[in-house]
Amino acid sequence: MRRQRRDAEAFSMSFLDCICCGFGAVILLLVVTEYGDNTRLQVSKEDLQMQVEKSEQALHEIRGEALLLEKELRARIAQLSEEQSKLARLRGDLSKIEGQYKASENEEDAMKKVTESLSSARAAMIEETRKLEGEGRRQIYEQPVAGVPIDSEYVIFIVDTSGSMQSQNWRYAEQKLAEVLNIYPKLKGIQVLDDEGGYMFSDYRGKWIPDSPARRKAILEYFRHWQAFSNSSPSEGIIAAVRTFWTTQHSISLYVFGDEFTGPSIQDVVDTVDRINRSSKTGQRLVRIHALGFPIPGQYPQHTSMRYATLMRILCARNGGVFVGLPEGEAAAERGKRG
Repeated sequence: MRRQRRDAEAFSMSFLDCICCGFGAVILLLVVTEYGDNTRLQVSKEDLQMQVEKSEQALHEIRGEALLLEKELRARIAQLSEEQSKLARLRGDLSKIEGQYKASENEEDAMKKVTESLSSARAAMIEETRKLEGEGRRQIYEQPVAGVPIDSEYVIFIVDTSGSMQSQNWRYAEQKLAEVLNIYPKLKGIQVLDDEGGYMFSDYRGKWIPDSPARRKAILEYFRHWQAFSNSSPSEGIIAAVRTFWTTQHSISLYVFGDEFTGPSIQDVVDTVDRINRSSKTGQRLVRIHALGFPIPGQYPQHTSMRYATLMRILCARNGGVFVGLPEGEAAAERGKRG
């Protein structure tokens, strides 16, 4: 009985030792495992930190490149805007040139037709002169307004006051002004403007000068020494006169004295006058336009500037008037008297 009890106690002690050793091994294993996990976690943390730093550096580089690209894009947009502006200006210049070219073609055609017409008229005038020489008739050029319908109650003179007129034709123009006044024994009103639309007598701006022998004498005396700025283009004076004095109440005749037209476009002037000088119920223009072309030495035809002759021939034909080109001979004679 005593041996069996001892054997049972021995077995019990060995079992407890084993159990204790097992628990100790498990604890040691847990300690070792946790240490290894901490090491791996530390390494992983360092790796992630490096990746974060690399990512931040890459982000800074990308932001820098984005700023550069944005700056370059803005420069390209500004350059594109400038190029578009240049293109728009070039298109405008092209349109203007095309318009000028078209107007130039129209003017060339008009000049060609007028040249042919003037040549035919000149030949007819020479032939008529030859027929009438035996009758003691004065030369046709002495009639400054031959064929002009004398049916107006009011007369306006538009006079080119440029240097060429002052130096070459002023005495001649004074003579023709007196002759035109003489063919109207009695008028209800007179007005005298320069080719810029300025008035000879500022007191009568926009009003008619009453007709009387004293007024006519004053006009001729003032005309002799009259000087005003001129750009050798009667278009401004014609347009100003029609716009100011146009009316349906009475008939008006407008006489243009000049030797040159320096304006940019004949057609523009013709179109403007067509628009403002409207027709009466009978279909006739309410303001008749007549013109005298004074000579410039060496010019042809009729010794008058071609562009002036072209413009005035068209205006006179469309507005019920007559254009007369004056010869160089009489102008030279008048200059001799003046000298």
